[in-house]
Amino acid sequence: MIRRYRGLTWDHPRGTDALRAARDEPGAPACHIEWDAQPLEGFESAPVARNAATYDLLVLDHPHIGEALAHGALRPLEELFEPDELACWRDASVGRTFESYATQGKTWALPLDAATQVSALADPALSVPDTWEQAVALAREVPSVLPTTGPHLFLTLCAIAVAHGEEPGGRGSRFLSTEAVAEALSTIAVFVDVQTIRPQIHNPITVLDAMSRPEGPVYCPHVYGYVNYSQDAVARPVSFHDAPQGHSGRRGSVLGGTGIAVSARCQPDDTLRDHIRWLMSESTQRDFIPRHAGQPSATAAWRDPDLNAVARQFYAHTHATIADAWIRPRRDGAIAFQQRAAHRVRDAVFSGGRPQVLADELTDLYQLYRSGDEKIGRPTPPATSPAGAARMLADGPIDAVAGWTAIP
Repeated sequence: MIRRYRGLTWDHPRGTDALRAARDEPGAPACHIEWDAQPLEGFESAPVARNAATYDLLVLDHPHIGEALAHGALRPLEELFEPDELACWRDASVGRTFESYATQGKTWALPLDAATQVSALADPALSVPDTWEQAVALAREVPSVLPTTGPHLFLTLCAIAVAHGEEPGGRGSRFLSTEAVAEALSTIAVFVDVQTIRPQIHNPITVLDAMSRPEGPVYCPHVYGYVNYSQDAVARPVSFHDAPQGHSGRRGSVLGGTGIAVSARCQPDDTLRDHIRWLMSESTQRDFIPRHAGQPSATAAWRDPDLNAVARQFYAHTHATIADAWIRPRRDGAIAFQQRAAHRVRDAVFSGGRPQVLADELTDLYQLYRSGDEKIGRPTPPATSPAGAARMLADGPIDAVAGWTAIP
């Protein structure tokens, strides 16, 4: 009897095509997996424990790991694979992608796909800005854009701070200094037109869709890279480049990508183990996954001259950024913290909020998260900023369909 598995991935060719095609690939180990897909907003925020109760395999983002562990939702991969196999995949993965799914001495997902925030340019006649100062200068000359919905303005704010030498959460009790927040807000304001009607969904996919059209914006300093848009199949191919440097000389960026995890409900057999081994193999990463709209995680693929040649040097031109990207918090509550923080940043950007107020609000949320407060989704007033706490309490539940999930 053939065992059947159910998997959940995200609804974009980069997230679906290779996984679905693998089931019928002649060279792949036979394994029957039915892959469902959720929108990018669900991938970014839907409760992973709920999904793990339904699916055997999950494609997820590394900040979900803490929530998954708190609910016992995933199997540690040490139960499925030998230590030398895991070590081999760790050494073969680009940047810190493997590390982002490992915590508490165990590995909870394997990096199937690698991505981070990089620059995008749709006009080959333009020079790529190397610093944030140059990026701001270019934005004043050409149509420019930033993703504004979901967590993306918050992640860009964090990345700008990283580029200028300040890692979020690295200053004791403060999430970010007021100075770092002020500099990031002033930079973001150059790329966001607060007078236009805000679309309900304005994520990296919609931004790159717009850039790939002849009438669309030509520059985005910070967007999660999608190799799909750098190829000739789109109307106006987009070239991708390292994220701008800041004062520190660092390419500030927040690691993204996806990992493939096995839920606790799953009873894996050898066919599933072999299928996952095949997906992570260097040959699959360098050939099969790129041929099916995927974006591999193996360093060998990122350095492959043939892959780079058909993708306008996508991998070569962004490798330095992904190698130095910041890993987001991964303890339980990380997604709720990210959601609330993103709501505050977006409000500050579109309403002209003061940097001091935003810096205090981010710190209040971060302290709730660090304390393990189970009500991070509906926070209680912290002692440091009563006014900020009152605003957060007023938010109430957030609509999961729009990508904002209150954690009960």
